[in-house]
Amino acid sequence: MNKNKAKIATVVALMALAFVGVSCVNEKHDDKSAASEETIQTTPAKSDLPYELANPVKYNMPQNLFEISGIVFHKGDPSRVFAIQDEDGDLFYLGLSDKQSKFTKFGGKGDYEDLAIINNYIIVLKSNGELHTFPISEINKPEAANVIKTKDLVPKAEYEGLAADEKTGTVYVLTKEVKKGKKDETEIFAFKFDGGKFTPNGTFTLSSKEIAGLSGESKLKFRPSALAKNPSTGEWYVLSSMNKLLVVTDASFKINAIYPLKGSFFNQPEGIAFDRDNNLYISNEGGTLSAGNILMFKLKK
Repeated sequence: MNKNKAKIATVVALMALAFVGVSCVNEKHDDKSAASEETIQTTPAKSDLPYELANPVKYNMPQNLFEISGIVFHKGDPSRVFAIQDEDGDLFYLGLSDKQSKFTKFGGKGDYEDLAIINNYIIVLKSNGELHTFPISEINKPEAANVIKTKDLVPKAEYEGLAADEKTGTVYVLTKEVKKGKKDETEIFAFKFDGGKFTPNGTFTLSSKEIAGLSGESKLKFRPSALAKNPSTGEWYVLSSMNKLLVVTDASFKINAIYPLKGSFFNQPEGIAFDRDNNLYISNEGGTLSAGNILMFKLKK
């Protein structure tokens, strides 16, 4: 009888030890979970993008805009979009649903990347940083007159993005890839614009390392292709075709959030713009089975 009691006592003691062990493991697990929760809470939360990137309205472009690049609206008017394509010095303009586009020649053959409109002037960017500027009234002619070519305004590099802020009278030129100097930063050069003249007004940077960290891809090399300022929030939306990313920054280009561009409709996103109702537009070059297009993302209500 005493032996049985001893056995029972031993079993009880072992069960107690096991319970304590499990409790310790659970306590450690709970501590780890609490630490993870704290990390999440201290990490800056990504702002919710007010556009559904998975649900665009698509407008196919005419054949002469198969290689559509930059896009812009005059004073945000969505009834007519202005666009360029990579190879020819032609400024196109059309309604989003039009089957044909009109165009005005402003330059010869070249690698034209983006355009902007400010104070009734059109500015077109070449990949070498050269700017072509002419009055918007010239679009009523087959070939624009009084085109001003501005060279050596920015350092030697590859450029793809151009934007203008009419409220401040400022033009921004975005570097795609720097040939010399810092390789982990993208530079944005700001200029005050007055009647065709550009006056330097500061330089901003975007860190490839920071963008890579937010994207979870340590080897990412950020190569932006366009930028536009959200007229409602004052945020900059920076587009990268190569990385299939949309980077949202504050007015001083401090990064707020990044969003991957998923879906087959993002064939080659090259241009970005907003209309006066704050709807977002992204243009895509055509592909083997698709025409060039402009995608509209309605502002969430």
